Amino acid sequence: MAERTILLTGATDGLGRAVAEALAADDVRLLLHGRNERRLARTVADIRAATGNDAVEGVLADLASLDQVRGLADEVRRRTERLDVLVNNAGIGSGEPDGRERRTSADGHELRFAVNHLAGFLLTLGLLPLLRASAPARVVNVASLGQAPLDFDDLMLERDYDGWRAYGQSKLAQILFTFELASRLPAREVTVNALHPGTFMPTKMVLRERGSSVDTLETGVASVVRLVTDPGLDGVTGRFYDRTRESRVDEQAYDPAARKELWNRSLDLTAAPNVR
Repeated sequence: MAERTILLTGATDGLGRAVAEALAADDVRLLLHGRNERRLARTVADIRAATGNDAVEGVLADLASLDQVRGLADEVRRRTERLDVLVNNAGIGSGEPDGRERRTSADGHELRFAVNHLAGFLLTLGLLPLLRASAPARVVNVASLGQAPLDFDDLMLERDYDGWRAYGQSKLAQILFTFELASRLPAREVTVNALHPGTFMPTKMVLRERGSSVDTLETGVASVVRLVTDPGLDGVTGRFYDRTRESRVDEQAYDPAARKELWNRSLDLTAAPNVR
């Protein structure tokens, strides 16, 4: 892992913070994303002190704003000439602390779809030239077993809103994006995989919403770090893992027409650069 550069979104709390600590111990250059400036600075300082890795840096952006996502991609390109791994971990859950009612992003999109899918879609495509120039590189999308089919007639869930359905749709969208992007890229250049890191781990959003956990945080960390670092996964792309075991997902993810529809709709919503 020496001299590799990794960008991890949602790194100031919960699973992202724990993954950051695990990766920093391997002496990589680590770009940690957060949306709160003070919390991000504290996270960077704490991880540097705990691991002795001075190549840990913070990058600030609110992923509920597509303009800030573009700014994040620009900032990463300014900071580094290579990017070996992008981990799209940032996201919001089905309820508290982000609320159960329908909310919209800075761009007017349904908030969970915007943060959990559109932000990662735009960031990944914006950084794709840097990833390809650093080949072999990896994209890891932290998704979930909690999935709901996308309704392309009501993608922003303006009718009969439900937080759990919104979350499940956004997480399935991540998986459709994973499969579609993997099909468009040579695996020798960039691999793209998604995973469910663990079930109801003791993170802030899980404990606020349901009050108890199932899997340990260590389970989630091990699952994510494996996709980032395991040499046995060189060239492995377009897969979904339930923790560390390859698994099937909702059938919509295997429908080429659904994947293409989401791809095109996401391009329209984000103005991201296309990948043929």
